[in-house]
Amino acid sequence: MHDTPTLPEKEFRSHAPGYWFDQNIAPTDWNNAAWQLRNRVTTLKQLEQHLTLSEEERAGVLLSGNKLAMSITPHYFNLMDAADPGCPIRRQVIPRIEETWEDPDEMSDPCGEDSHMPVPGLVHRYPDRVLFLVTDRCASYCRYCTRSRVVSGVGEQELHTEFEAALRYLERHTEVRDVLLSGGDPLLFSDAKLDALLTRLRAIKHIEFIRIGSRVPIFLPQRITPELCRMLQKHHPLWLSIHTNHPRELTTEVRDGLALLANHGVPLGNQSVLLRGVNDNAEVMKSLVHKLLMCRVRPYYLYQCDLIQGSSHLRTSVADGIEIIEQLRGHTTGYAIPQFVIDAPGGGGKVPLNPDYVLLRDEQRVLIRNYEGKTFEYPEPVLVRR
Repeated sequence: MHDTPTLPEKEFRSHAPGYWFDQNIAPTDWNNAAWQLRNRVTTLKQLEQHLTLSEEERAGVLLSGNKLAMSITPHYFNLMDAADPGCPIRRQVIPRIEETWEDPDEMSDPCGEDSHMPVPGLVHRYPDRVLFLVTDRCASYCRYCTRSRVVSGVGEQELHTEFEAALRYLERHTEVRDVLLSGGDPLLFSDAKLDALLTRLRAIKHIEFIRIGSRVPIFLPQRITPELCRMLQKHHPLWLSIHTNHPRELTTEVRDGLALLANHGVPLGNQSVLLRGVNDNAEVMKSLVHKLLMCRVRPYYLYQCDLIQGSSHLRTSVADGIEIIEQLRGHTTGYAIPQFVIDAPGGGGKVPLNPDYVLLRDEQRVLIRNYEGKTFEYPEPVLVRR
């Protein structure tokens, strides 16, 4: 077995314990996932103990209990710039008054999940795969969450997943070969509870592989333990999609947790959401995808932000996303380039978007351009009739 290569520490600087309220916290506590969850920042008073809040943030926090709860792990809290309300970490998890703005284009269920739910908690939109919503809780709550209607316990709906009915549905529907566990965050389950669910799914013969969507490795890297990884290893082929938006999120703790997962054979992909003031910049995105590859995580999707209610201040133009891909393609390794997609509003599924590289196409030829703007002609094959 080869040792894991040492990654440059300057690129993965740890911010913990940083400026947490209690500078004398014992490392055994700080590195304990349960302690992190018990000590999450959930109130305005806690925020103002250290951060200089803008009026927009302060008003947003006071109103957050009506839409999507605020909850920030100490680990993630320490990544913030205390004096800058425009900090890309703060913009993701601290509520702002702009969340109350009304936009007629926005929806409570922009991906149309509720209309594709044959069993409560199970979304069957694509022919051969399903989304299994197993919990409504996360370690921290993203302000652009596409399921803000059901997560955190204060949204307009409640998530009532019927586990036995969902499993019976999966047993009957032999066309389903791929199950994505999401929510909320499945890695908040105990090892035993998650093991039991994965065991039930593995007993269904036509389910070929299982995916878990989680932001726990970013919000709560202390949860990624050898015991968890050994349990996940029993259920291969199992994949994990993490959610990282900014290079500052990839600290030494996160890096080490991802290495532990990868060393136990868990393939890792990343899904980012394009967010104004967070990662709508080609250099920031390039730094992010390069750090992800160093962590053995394949950049998978870059999402155009869903039309979730209260997200207009975070959404960018589609042109911004296409331009970022344009500035990555040909300028870095292909493994580093995510697929830019829009989840079509109302339940149309993911639609890929790319810069226009095909300039002309007919029966004789395809005229294409490369990343430098140079044009090339590729002849189409001549079909010989017999």
